[in-house]
Amino acid sequence: MAAKRDLLCLFDVDGTLTPSRLVIKPEMKEFLVKLKEKAVIAIVGGSDLPKMQEQMGGEDVKQLYDYVFSENGLVAFKDGQLHNKSSIKKHMGEKKIAVFVNFCLHYIANLDLPKKRGTFIEFRDGLINVCPVGRNCTQEERMEFFEFDREHKIREKFVSALQKEFPDIGLKYSIGGQISFDVFPIGWDKTFCLGLVDLTQFKEVHFFGDKTSPGGNDYEIFEDPRTIGHTVTSPEDTRRQLEELFY
Repeated sequence: MAAKRDLLCLFDVDGTLTPSRLVIKPEMKEFLVKLKEKAVIAIVGGSDLPKMQEQMGGEDVKQLYDYVFSENGLVAFKDGQLHNKSSIKKHMGEKKIAVFVNFCLHYIANLDLPKKRGTFIEFRDGLINVCPVGRNCTQEERMEFFEFDREHKIREKFVSALQKEFPDIGLKYSIGGQISFDVFPIGWDKTFCLGLVDLTQFKEVHFFGDKTSPGGNDYEIFEDPRTIGHTVTSPEDTRRQLEELFY
């Protein structure tokens, strides 16, 4: 038990513990349960709790891990209980949100993409998720957009347009996953979750993520001086690095 109290392992979900937008593999889930013998386990992602639960293999996610930080910790659970809830709606106000969403929808309407589906804007408690192709796309359509975006930088150009249009609105943009990007108040990136934990009780705080380059949604917490950052390329790579570090 003493070892558990002085080591904290924070994990991104998508692309780190699970294949992108797919469910965690049973062997990875079992490995994390085993890792709890050595460390406090926290998972942090931009998705809301239902999506996080779906990816992590069931509704037991809040009980299975010590901390669950959905929406970057803006909706947070500790030991299965609600620990924090913040609201972008209260922070920004409806008028600013409406102007921002209207601009996004007009921009998406003018995009020339191979396909467009539905749910281009998803409003969550702590952030706004913008998806040019639409979150209703199939897995095949998701991969098609991902490859198209890699070549044409659709999301990167979209973010640049928003930064130019709203220079003083106090928002930050984070490209993650394969089809969308998150928008949230400055300071509400994944480092937000660090303020919800008493870090003084830990000897080391490790973070594992796949989008750790500038502009990626793991970059800020990866670079944060409070964490030891690890870049991973897949769930298999995450497990390999953990085994090298702690076993």
